[in-house]
Amino acid sequence: MKDIKAIFMGTPEFAVPILEELIKKLNVIMVVTQPDKEVGRDHKIKYSPIKEVALKHHIPVYQPTKIRKEYDEVINKNADIIITCAYGQIIPEEILNNPRLGCINVHASLLPRLRGGAPLHHAIIDGETKTGITIMYMDKNMDTGDIISTREYLIKEKDNVGILHDNLSIMGRDLLIETLPSIIDGTNNRIKQDDSKATYAYNITREDEHLDFNKPSREIYNKIRGLYPFPTAYMKIDGKEIKVLESHIGTKEVNLSPGTIAELSKEGIGIATQDKIIYITKLKPFGKKEMDAISYINGINKEKVLDSIVE
Repeated sequence: MKDIKAIFMGTPEFAVPILEELIKKLNVIMVVTQPDKEVGRDHKIKYSPIKEVALKHHIPVYQPTKIRKEYDEVINKNADIIITCAYGQIIPEEILNNPRLGCINVHASLLPRLRGGAPLHHAIIDGETKTGITIMYMDKNMDTGDIISTREYLIKEKDNVGILHDNLSIMGRDLLIETLPSIIDGTNNRIKQDDSKATYAYNITREDEHLDFNKPSREIYNKIRGLYPFPTAYMKIDGKEIKVLESHIGTKEVNLSPGTIAELSKEGIGIATQDKIIYITKLKPFGKKEMDAISYINGINKEKVLDSIVE
């Protein structure tokens, strides 16, 4: 397949194993990724993980601010195929209609479920029992193109978004490589998506990160692991923000107002929810390092915190 000229479009770490394997299999002539970012107080320039891979392999990198208007450089490459994974911008029809083998996307869900930019997070937050990878032809709408192949992943009780990220990244790489020959020789079966079964995984906002203890304990537990290790859920105790990293659901049913700190013990910070107590077992106070709940409890005024309401 080394005679196939390919352009890869992607940005985050999730897409790195996919690009690295494609470089071995195809002639990757260009990588398209998001513009560099300035980070920190000194405004140091940070490359995307995909740009780092491209530079390591001496592949030309293109970083348009708005691909919808700046697509000529992509089209002029006359690639046979364009493969995308978590690129981060809507790709215009001018590009979609250009390569002879089409534009292929590696999406981290079992489409049509969880269309959108945060399928890994929402798979856990929304209480899905399974998710997976879909290889699909792209069209002008968000994640609505014909399905080529899928692979299922069963979500485990202790999975968080970091574990899901790592497992599905490798699964996406492997499924794409297995599927590519049928795309190239035209023998794959295109399956239209059933839009009536679609669900959506919109990007996580700051508001989404806040924990609402008026919800059932299971929903809170799922949100905590669905946001860890990135971007992480948070709550406020005594007006101070605390990142919540890990938890477990207790067996006790409660009659306390949701959000009440009911217990400070070896089991963790026990907070009343709509139905049961949920125990925060790992956290990160603002400006401090990650710690277990016991370390946090030992450093606070317990009498002041116990029976207070979490914001």
